[in-house]
Amino acid sequence: LDLGGGKAVIIGDSRTDKTEAMFRRFGRFVDSLNGRYITAEDVGMSTAEMVNIHKETKHVAGLPEEMGGSGDPSPVTAYGVYCGMKAAAKEAFGTDSLNGRKVSVQGAGNVGAALVGHLVKEGAQVFLTDIHEDRLAAIAALHPVTIVGPDEVYDLDVDIYSPCALGATVNDDTLARLKCAVIAGAANNQLAEEEVHGRVVLEKGILYAPD
Repeated sequence: LDLGGGKAVIIGDSRTDKTEAMFRRFGRFVDSLNGRYITAEDVGMSTAEMVNIHKETKHVAGLPEEMGGSGDPSPVTAYGVYCGMKAAAKEAFGTDSLNGRKVSVQGAGNVGAALVGHLVKEGAQVFLTDIHEDRLAAIAALHPVTIVGPDEVYDLDVDIYSPCALGATVNDDTLARLKCAVIAGAANNQLAEEEVHGRVVLEKGILYAPD
């Protein structure tokens, strides 16, 4: 694609700090770039925020489907991670079946929740963690998952570790503790230091398949 890369970050608590005024102001900033940057939904955002941004600029993706947009990208992202995980399993275990595989999913947001659905449907044993207990409870009400603590997830003996929250969770500390054959998740920048920790992952014989 004849496109570069860019990412915008708004510092704040995505659960308490969102206002229409904030996102409209951000929309005006995006519009000032005259199309050189197109914003879209990511961590902590939803189609509702995209609507408010769109009130100030046309340079926005991820609008609700009823507005002609693509809607929430999370289900598609989760399915892509699931397919990538199966491909990684084929390489690591000789079969792409996840039936009976132990998978730890870190992050119970929109992507993590959808991914859990695919994994459970195929018969994987899922261990789930998140810092927000209400999200864990919502998923546990729908699927037979084992809830573990945010730090406990790194010490589990699993086949696949799937980071689907914030980045840099694969680092000096966690690599010394992880017991998995595959790392395959949706989080951005999963390696704290790409060259350093990418080398350690390789040396440990872990198959790394980031989204």
